[in-house]
Amino acid sequence: MPRPALELADIFRHYGEAYRDRHALPRHQLRAMRAIEVCRTAALGGHVEKCSHCDHTRISYNSCRNRHCPKCQNRERAAWLERRKADLLPVEYFHVVFTVPEPIAHIAFYNQETVYGILFRAASQTLLTIARDPKHLGAAIGFFALLHTWGQNLLHHPHLHCVVPGGGLSPDHQRWIGCRPGFFLPVRVLSRLFRRLFLEALQEAFDQGSLQFHGELEGLRNKTAFTDYLLPLGQAEWVVYAKPPFGGPQKVLEYLGRYTHRTAISNQRLVSMENGAVTFRWKDYRQESKSKLMTLEAGEFMRRFLIHILPAGFRRIRHFGLLASCHSKDKLALCRQWLTDPITALLPPPEVCRQLLQALIAEPSRCPQCGIGEMIRVETLPVYLWPAKPPDTS
Repeated sequence: MPRPALELADIFRHYGEAYRDRHALPRHQLRAMRAIEVCRTAALGGHVEKCSHCDHTRISYNSCRNRHCPKCQNRERAAWLERRKADLLPVEYFHVVFTVPEPIAHIAFYNQETVYGILFRAASQTLLTIARDPKHLGAAIGFFALLHTWGQNLLHHPHLHCVVPGGGLSPDHQRWIGCRPGFFLPVRVLSRLFRRLFLEALQEAFDQGSLQFHGELEGLRNKTAFTDYLLPLGQAEWVVYAKPPFGGPQKVLEYLGRYTHRTAISNQRLVSMENGAVTFRWKDYRQESKSKLMTLEAGEFMRRFLIHILPAGFRRIRHFGLLASCHSKDKLALCRQWLTDPITALLPPPEVCRQLLQALIAEPSRCPQCGIGEMIRVETLPVYLWPAKPPDTS
């Protein structure tokens, strides 16, 4: 795939130094900015390759491998997808999204690790509890959840995507209980329990002194003010919705290939950088996903991107229930034992899986000039050590 005309790294290289001088950024944001700036440049070293058939040579610089870099997610995504194939079951899959109200998003802005952790726990407990209830499914389920914190306009919009097989194990683990075709669990029931569990956990975090309040939220340090702030949220409708089911495992793989290792904005959405402003494409979901252009002052663009840099070590993809790593192997084997169709019946053919994964991995080894020879590594380029400044190879 050819390099886009404009990349996020170009914006950071051009405006990043002045932005860092004006703002005291936390360490995890600084590290992400610098990693993106030097990604695939001489700063990280690289290697020289030569064609085995003709004289064509090329220099390939190393990637930063930062999880927020738009250029570095393809290989990580391909490896993660390869591991997920073993977790798939021959059943219909559902996509459930949990979103927090805007007042909660304001608190999360200053308390990312704490509030995002509550979001994972409240959503997972909600799904597991309602699914176990005999009035609904009456089964132990498994699923994985991935955190997105952005909307198309790069504003702060924390929400959790959960991908759930349509059924689970009976309480005695002696049979598979499937859900009704096209219907998993009632979203209104999910919404009410999710709201209660989240608000209880947030109140507990406040009582333990785990929340910080700055700017317009400073007044919430007072317990009465905080309680009053949460009171209307206990009566409001929280957005939990189930998208149309995926169908079988092949559709799940296609979805995961697009969603799991996404960054807040891809390089393909960037349009221009001029006169101190950045223009990018976005979809307005309030107008039937109409494609629009948005222009922001460069500093505001970088601010919006940086608020989606997660704290170091924070896991944004997590597995629960039958898919939790501590017992997923045994529980999944038991699920397949009680399901009538083998997983191979609904998985895409091996060749399709290979094509999907290979499409996510850049840099083919075939010579781009003659198309015959293989590119062979002939030299390794050293890494530049800070504070030495490498040549600009962008």
